[in-house]
Amino acid sequence: MDIEADLDSAREVLVTEGQAILDLAECLGEPLALAVNLVIETTGGEKKGRVVVTGMGKAGIVGQKISATLASTGTPSWSIHPAEAPHGDLGRITPDDVILALSKSGETAEISRLIGYVKRIGTRVISITSTKGSTLGRYSDIAIEIGDAPEACPLGLAPSTSTTVMLAVGDALALTVLKKRGLSREQFAGFHPGGALGRALIKVEEVMRTGEANVVVSPGDTIGDVISAISGVPNSSGRAGAACVVDGNCRLVGFFTDGDLRRSLQKHGGDLLSMPISDVMTKSPTTLEAGRLAVDASKILEDHKWDEMPIVDADGRLVGLIDVQDLLHLGFM
Repeated sequence: MDIEADLDSAREVLVTEGQAILDLAECLGEPLALAVNLVIETTGGEKKGRVVVTGMGKAGIVGQKISATLASTGTPSWSIHPAEAPHGDLGRITPDDVILALSKSGETAEISRLIGYVKRIGTRVISITSTKGSTLGRYSDIAIEIGDAPEACPLGLAPSTSTTVMLAVGDALALTVLKKRGLSREQFAGFHPGGALGRALIKVEEVMRTGEANVVVSPGDTIGDVISAISGVPNSSGRAGAACVVDGNCRLVGFFTDGDLRRSLQKHGGDLLSMPISDVMTKSPTTLEAGRLAVDASKILEDHKWDEMPIVDADGRLVGLIDVQDLLHLGFM
C-alpha cells in the first residue's frame, strides 16, 4: 500500500476541480446575472412559476441537489427527469415556469427533446453547458457557459470536474437569488423546521418558560414566600429552581436561584425565611433580550455553568425564563 501515492492522486483531483471553479469565477459573465433576475421574476411577487431543473445522468443528479438548494432557500423548485418527461411529467411544466437544464455537451438527446417541447409552450430556458454554441445553448434564453475544463478522472472520461463546476454554478445562482431577495434568518428557518438547522434558528421566546412555570415575585416578598412559590409550581409546568424579582412596572430588578439560597443559609442561618428577597437576590443579573436565538442562551448558560436565565424585552421588562433542562431536551447542549 502506497499511501503517499494515493494521497497525491486524491489531491490532484481536488486541485483540478478546484482550479476549474476558480477559473470560471474569473470569467463568469452577464448570463449568470440575467439568470438570477429571471428566476426572481419567475418565482417572486404574484408569479406562481417554479424553477424546473433537469439533466441526464450525473448532471441530473447534480440538478436534483441544485433544485433542493433553491427550494430550501425560498425559491420554489423541483427536478424532472428528461427521459421520463414525455411519459406524463411534461404536464408539470407550465409557461410560467423557467427550466434550468444541465448538460456539459449541450447535445444530450433527451434534453434536446425536452427543450423542444417547453419552447413551444413558451417556457423560458436557462442552461448550464460548456458552450452557448451547442444545441442546448442556442435554444436557451440564457446560457451560462462553464467551458471545457479537463475531467479529473484519470481516464478523462467520468464526469467529475464538469459536474463539480455545474454544482458550484447552481449554488452561485441559488445563493445570489437568496441574497437579492433579502431572505431573513427567520424565513430561512421556516424552510428548515427540523434538525440542526431548525434548532440553530429557534428564538428564546419559543423555548422560554412563562406563566406559572416562571415564578415572579416582588422585592418585598420574604424568602419563605419565594421558596413556597417555587415549590408550588407543578412539575407538569416545568418547575425551575429560580424566581425573577420585578418592580411595579414588571422591570427585572433581581434574580434568586438555588445557589443564592444555599449561600444565604450559610450566612444567615435560621433567620433566613423572614428576610426580604431583596436582601439576598442577585442584583443586575445577566439577561438575554427577547428576539435572540436559543443557541445564544445555551452558550451563556454553558459558559457560566448556570441553570436558568431571565429573558427581558428592550425596556428591561421580564418576559420569561429559560432553563437549561429545556435546552438539553431540544438538543442544544
